[in-house]
Amino acid sequence: MLIIFSGLPGTGKSTIARSLALNIRATLLRIDSLEHALVESGLVKKADEIGPSGYMAAYALAADNLKLGLTVISDSVNPYPVTRDAWRDVAVKSEAPYLEIEVICSDLSEHKRRVESRQSDIPGFIPPTWDEVVNRDYMAWSRERLILDSAGLSVEQAVSRIMVAKMSL
Repeated sequence: MLIIFSGLPGTGKSTIARSLALNIRATLLRIDSLEHALVESGLVKKADEIGPSGYMAAYALAADNLKLGLTVISDSVNPYPVTRDAWRDVAVKSEAPYLEIEVICSDLSEHKRRVESRQSDIPGFIPPTWDEVVNRDYMAWSRERLILDSAGLSVEQAVSRIMVAKMSL
């Protein structure tokens, strides 16, 4: 199965995705880690020059792992219909079920607090500022997905909701 996370930085998607991955022993593909590795490699000078490279690498890794019968969790902002379609297509081509999840934080002051107090767990990675988050290009969804509002859910509750949704596929 491919579990596809999306949402703005600071909504809690990485925290939830990591907890879920540990809970179900799944492969976690985190775009921040892939893109930062590309910057660290010297292939690009800064993250905004990466373009689709991080996502393309993640799609390939997801397909490889799905073909082995492993569950894969993708953790990315996933801001556009084209990236959402590409993740879904990876699952379809791999003949794997998929679950699309959007993590939001409806409490704007809490979301801002999280973004401004966030410490990166990726050495050398600098998380986006609040201004970068609120000005980020993020297109609204046009299809069904599981929406998790981290303003009102604990990580454990979010994981539980994903497990219920996963079982219904």
